[in-house]
Amino acid sequence: MSDVVFTADFRSHSQWVAGRSWAYPDGGPVNPSDDKLDHLVSDPAYSRAGTFRATRRPDGLWDTGLLTTEGSEEGFLLRTGDILETRVRLPTEVGAWPAVWTWRDGGQEIDVFEYHPDHPDLLEFSNHVRGGHLYHRDDAVRPGGHVELRVEFGARSVVWWVNGEETFADRRGVGRRWHAHLIVNLSVCAGRYHPPPDPGTEEMSYAVEHLLVRRPAGDDVPARRRAAAGAESGGGGESGGR
Repeated sequence: MSDVVFTADFRSHSQWVAGRSWAYPDGGPVNPSDDKLDHLVSDPAYSRAGTFRATRRPDGLWDTGLLTTEGSEEGFLLRTGDILETRVRLPTEVGAWPAVWTWRDGGQEIDVFEYHPDHPDLLEFSNHVRGGHLYHRDDAVRPGGHVELRVEFGARSVVWWVNGEETFADRRGVGRRWHAHLIVNLSVCAGRYHPPPDPGTEEMSYAVEHLLVRRPAGDDVPARRRAAAGAESGGGGESGGR
């Protein structure tokens, strides 16, 4: 049994902060070293309706939408054992780079998914905490298509499901004390790893139609924090993070 502990309301300013993230240098707005043409904006039209947009700027960058729970009033954190469920509509434009992922203090990154329309049937799943990665090809994955994703952030294995079928168990996990904020965004490729947008493309988007997080019933977060503190001071325990 599990309890729903987070249901995304992208309009909520207490849940989400728009247009900045410490996953970007100095919190943004740009991140060229990661092959991104992004220029993060807080304009609600770029993210607050659940449709994440990007539009071309005169300087060659793209205004892009990003929401994160980091720095928000509620400050929601995913934790070991949580299960994230989401349904997305994939973008169609070459150069679009949508993702749902996690981040905290310079790392703790798990990619629920990444997608690039130049590889139209491919989803990318990554555990950057302990090293695990899969390129998943699926006939149900296509530009403009809808995909349901489910990810269990297990201590010993992160497990991904696509459209109700288990697809990848990395057998690495995140450790017992892992925790991280959520990020939902649309980036734009600069061309190093995937093609940049076509010259005639002026706008792109993808949609997150729902997103929620379940937590095992009876999971006492304060008790877990006390247990983790005791393990760190008294010795023993599996390490989370890098």
